[in-house]
Amino acid sequence: MNLKQLSELLGLSQTTISRALNGYPEVNEETRQRVLKAAEETGYRPNRAARRLATGKAGSLGLVMPISDGQSADIHFAEFQSGLADECLKHEFHFVIMPAHPQKEEQAIRDLVNSGSVDAYYLAYMRAQDPRIEMAKSLALPFIVHGRSLGIAEDYPFLDVDNEGAFREAANYLLQLSHRRFALINGPADLDFAARRRIGVEHALAKAGLHLPDASTSHTLMTDANGYQQMARLMQAKERPTAVLCASTVLALGAVRAIREAGLQLGRDISLIAHDDDLMLLKPEHFSTPLTTTRSSLREAGRRTAERLIAAVTDPEADLPRQELWTAALNIRASTGPAPA
Repeated sequence: MNLKQLSELLGLSQTTISRALNGYPEVNEETRQRVLKAAEETGYRPNRAARRLATGKAGSLGLVMPISDGQSADIHFAEFQSGLADECLKHEFHFVIMPAHPQKEEQAIRDLVNSGSVDAYYLAYMRAQDPRIEMAKSLALPFIVHGRSLGIAEDYPFLDVDNEGAFREAANYLLQLSHRRFALINGPADLDFAARRRIGVEHALAKAGLHLPDASTSHTLMTDANGYQQMARLMQAKERPTAVLCASTVLALGAVRAIREAGLQLGRDISLIAHDDDLMLLKPEHFSTPLTTTRSSLREAGRRTAERLIAAVTDPEADLPRQELWTAALNIRASTGPAPA
């Protein structure tokens, strides 16, 4: 079954059928349902090139992905992409990834937009005063920022987690348990989410008359090996911390191993809170000592990002928020307890 045959079967123009299948608002709901039913019954699948000619849309979302030597695979990125891909599949959208050197991202974004191969795109790995935002605002296609950028007015579309609030709440909980010696095993220092998490901890400690020592803070890629290395280093301090915050459960996986190798009991000798991105393969409740976490699903963030971008393409008048700041829930488990005497 091709478009012409479906048009003859339904007695509708090919343009009307294309617009009905792509969710255009000018097609009434009765006609849309009739077209969708016929397409399902006949097994019709639109030719993407023909659909693009009929609608002027590529049916694709895009991302420029920075690639550099020595860069390891990122489970967090994969989790976000899974949610985005799930939503794209529902709407028969494709997803286009354009790799680029980190120093050439802006030009790569321009090239992606000008290629005509995507209808909308998102920006990721946000940094302070990120120049990509101002550039994206000057281009024609819809975009969303996953995260935010410190030092820039928040006048752009974004979806972010309240990282500062989450880590402030986590630090306050540990303060309530009488902890006074803190450490932070954080993500890369140049990324916005890591900066905000550190700010959250520092604000909580400052209010209690404490500070976060530089020697007790680390910024690394969020891997199991780095979590282990940084926790083992902290164990060597003259006054080791009794409370540790980790930027991800992946870092926490290594940190917990170092704590156990040191002969310490999690939740008694040392307390640990990690941020839980709700990773499919790493659940904090399944750790040998279940982890206290701040939780916000990366997969759900990816799904929501795709939902908003697709709506911007297919129904620009849709009533969706331009900016979303999600709260991370504090889930208390066995990895936290009163400060040791």
